[in-house]
Amino acid sequence: MRPTARFLSHGLAGLLAGLAATLRAQPAPAAEPALEPLVVTGSVAELRAFDAPYAIGTVDEEALRAGGWLVDLSESLAAVPGLSVLHRGNHAQDLQVSSRGFGARAGFGVRGLRLYTDGIPATMPDGSGQVSHFDLLGAQRVEVLRGPFSALYGHGSGGVIALVSAPVRERRAEAGVVIGSHGARQLRGRYEAPLDERWDLRATASAFETDGFRPHAGARRLLGNLRLGWHDGADRMVVHAHALHQKADDPLGLTRAQYEDDPGQTTPQALDFDTRKTTRQRQLGAQWRREHGGVLSETALTAYLGQREVQQWLAVPPAAQANPTHSGGVIDLDRRYHGLDARAVWRFASVRWVAGIAWEHQRDRRKGYENHAGSGAGQRLGVTGALRRNEVNAADTTDLYTQAEVDLGERVVATLGLRAGRLRQRSDDRFLANGDDSGHARFRYANPVAGLLWRATPQWNLYASVGRGFEAPTLNELAYRGDGSGGFNDTLDPQRSRQLELGAKWRAPDSAAGLDVALFRAETRDELAVRTNTGGRSSYANVGRTVRQGAELALHWRWQRTLQARLALTWLDATYRDAFLACDGAPCTEPTVPVAPGNRIAGTTPRSAWLELAWRPGHGHELAAEWRAQGRTAVDDVNSDFAAGYGVLALRSRVRLGGASGPELFARIDNLFDRRHVGSVIVNEGNRRYFEPGAPRRWTLGLSWPL
Repeated sequence: MRPTARFLSHGLAGLLAGLAATLRAQPAPAAEPALEPLVVTGSVAELRAFDAPYAIGTVDEEALRAGGWLVDLSESLAAVPGLSVLHRGNHAQDLQVSSRGFGARAGFGVRGLRLYTDGIPATMPDGSGQVSHFDLLGAQRVEVLRGPFSALYGHGSGGVIALVSAPVRERRAEAGVVIGSHGARQLRGRYEAPLDERWDLRATASAFETDGFRPHAGARRLLGNLRLGWHDGADRMVVHAHALHQKADDPLGLTRAQYEDDPGQTTPQALDFDTRKTTRQRQLGAQWRREHGGVLSETALTAYLGQREVQQWLAVPPAAQANPTHSGGVIDLDRRYHGLDARAVWRFASVRWVAGIAWEHQRDRRKGYENHAGSGAGQRLGVTGALRRNEVNAADTTDLYTQAEVDLGERVVATLGLRAGRLRQRSDDRFLANGDDSGHARFRYANPVAGLLWRATPQWNLYASVGRGFEAPTLNELAYRGDGSGGFNDTLDPQRSRQLELGAKWRAPDSAAGLDVALFRAETRDELAVRTNTGGRSSYANVGRTVRQGAELALHWRWQRTLQARLALTWLDATYRDAFLACDGAPCTEPTVPVAPGNRIAGTTPRSAWLELAWRPGHGHELAAEWRAQGRTAVDDVNSDFAAGYGVLALRSRVRLGGASGPELFARIDNLFDRRHVGSVIVNEGNRRYFEPGAPRRWTLGLSWPL
């Protein structure tokens, strides 16, 4: 037996033996009824997810911790149907996140979804977003809203992912250490306590490091979060601060031939150019709420500011940078952003109404450098060379929004909402040697939504919702004209969608079982897609109409007090309705390859499933199996190739030593049968390095110790 396999078998056997011994020493607890999760996303005020007239999923603290590392959302959000959150196996790139096919076009970062942590946006005014700073260690839950009601949160078609931090109620301190395959290790700590009758505090910190399962895939990350709470009578305030510092090597994607030969390899260009990325982010935010107790129920004000710095070294050949329009192979971004949101809530006999105003601003100082120095035999690659780009980009939004929930009798609730605003984007080019790329764009939008909920029985709710979505191009997508000439692409239009959703929600009388089903259809015009890749510049175009339609199912079932099953199924048909021309590789100055109507939108998969079977005898003990699967994924809009479908199995175990307040020992084995698979794809990648391999079998062991 190999050392790793022997270590895993002995470690898991020890956990099971410890679990059995602990259970023999302690009586089984009485069963407690499952509580329906409460949500705030998409509603005027907090309500049960069962009573929401839209599809919304919640992942609670226990489910988040089951992922083990608490490093990113891909560990736990597979339990939400309709949502795809894939780890690229590459910490230099953000997660690949899409909802009902929206956001799948993103080659990096998050597009098409709105991201929040305790009401503070993690999505910038231009529509780009990141989730790397989410404080999973201090989270109470993550809420995922899909469908039409996401329009109430600004421009973005796909949905909302919102983290809600846990309130501080008592003194709690813990330290943890986690180790795993491929040199992965983590130290983390959490402290929280009421400071006096008015103030409370939580601080979390983690240090994560990995060598990666491919050469040149190592990463180091430091993350710290601080939450300060204050309350005095009717007033409450929460202040959040966080800091992130991450360095990661970038192994790049693989071509089909490279993947078939050895999915564990790294493309030679990554080694030649030492491709890597450094990210620093700091953010401060505060939210103040006041309860008034009358018709005017509540007022709230949210304010935030932050800074994000990114330096990234790319694998662009020096010959390509000889083109005078090229912006170089090194990205240097300094982003400053801030925003305000003010709202008021009124409550009448049968009406709950909210109205508010939001303003956001970002300013990007973006530079580009050559990634080489010297010439001939003395040329050095993967360094910062001559300046090739220097510009200031800015985006700001001003939005008005309102939403009302009206009781139409005892069994019917109607919800109406509208968000209207304007988005302004501009670029001031200060490097004119390769042409003037300055320009500006202005967009206006008004997104109405409506929902109707019918309480058919105490256990059955039926609903319907409709809405109009709006998604503007980001600053990166506006940067260059589609014909390859210099200048801001002010001819690019936003994509607009009309969405319909029908759903049913059922809960057993004892809340031991529940079922959520949703059918949806979204028709989009002026879909945004890649047009050209040439000279280091990617341009975008509107390519006509698309349709996204499908079905989602979420099921949970608890029986015999200690056994639980959860299931999430998604069927998605995301296709182009109009023909257009696309590029075939890079460089490409003019699209020539036809994309036929009916082609699948790149990055989408028609089927996905997640199943969990868990045994929880109480006192913090657990033994569980997770299975996740997905169908074939199109790598480009031409549908020239697909990443094959796959299914992987994971086992996990958790033992609480010394009673409910004792240390916790946990273990995981992911991809138990060492299944070769593509974890994610880089859509429309110009060099055809589409494939990002999924991780092979890997183990995790962790210890969390209350202090």
